[in-house]
Amino acid sequence: MSKLVIVGTVAFDAIETPFGKTDKILGGAATFIGLAASQFNVDASVVSIVGGDFPQEYLDLLADRNIDISGVEIVKEGKTFFWSGKYHNDMNSRDTLITELNVLENFNPVVPSEYRDAEVVMLGNLHPMVQMSVLDQMESKPKLVILDTMNFWMDCALEDLLKVIKRIDVITINDEEARQLTGEYSLVVAAQRIHEMGPKYVVIKKGEHGALLFYNDNVFYAPALPLEEVFDPTGAGDTFAGGFAGYLAKTEDVSFENMKNAVIYGSTLASFCVEKFGTERMINLKSKDVHQRLQEFKNLTQFDIELT
Repeated sequence: MSKLVIVGTVAFDAIETPFGKTDKILGGAATFIGLAASQFNVDASVVSIVGGDFPQEYLDLLADRNIDISGVEIVKEGKTFFWSGKYHNDMNSRDTLITELNVLENFNPVVPSEYRDAEVVMLGNLHPMVQMSVLDQMESKPKLVILDTMNFWMDCALEDLLKVIKRIDVITINDEEARQLTGEYSLVVAAQRIHEMGPKYVVIKKGEHGALLFYNDNVFYAPALPLEEVFDPTGAGDTFAGGFAGYLAKTEDVSFENMKNAVIYGSTLASFCVEKFGTERMINLKSKDVHQRLQEFKNLTQFDIELT
């Protein structure tokens, strides 16, 4: 089994959706990625930063799932990164109400020495130079580097972002971000442009409409499972990335055929994430639930047809 390094935020979120609202709850990209990856019992380490206000019980929650937290820096006199958002009725768009960087503003990630030979690195959504510094710390070239980013970095740090993109194997972005990054409306053409920037594999997430995986001239599409209700979309993209990275670290197979399986696992785990506020559903998720939903995915997508 491969070692997995996860870099990203461990944070507080406050969320409002048409179904209700929360006070500060556990959130952050690395948290969602780690919880999803823990479904595969991989040897994972989270690299992040929190303040003295971050409850020990949240760190214990990660540690109890065999996630190494020695790379989580605790700044006792500082405050933890905080984000607050409100979702519109369609649940696809949201307004950011509050963003407090706090200790994240001066975050210099330090990869634990025993994970600097990790075969899989998952770079969660952070400043590109922070992502770059993690790659620079790896003692050997990872078998697979996966990067998640967003339009904010395309707006304010595009040059740095392009430098990181040159060094990765897989990029996961949504359809809007793919179009912004390339200036192309067609997602097929956009994926080709991103391939030219460096990544071998391009994953374009389309929210409730599933995800596309591109590799050279090959395309694979995984639908999103139709759900009766979406309670809170926060962290769904990170959960997808965690399932994707966790499955690949577990199977140690980074072929295009196995990437298809990783996309399905990522989509399956993301479908659980949206059922409750924040990380609540992922914390209580059992492997039997995952297997049952994988069967639902299989039933949704497989069919026999007579070609005439």
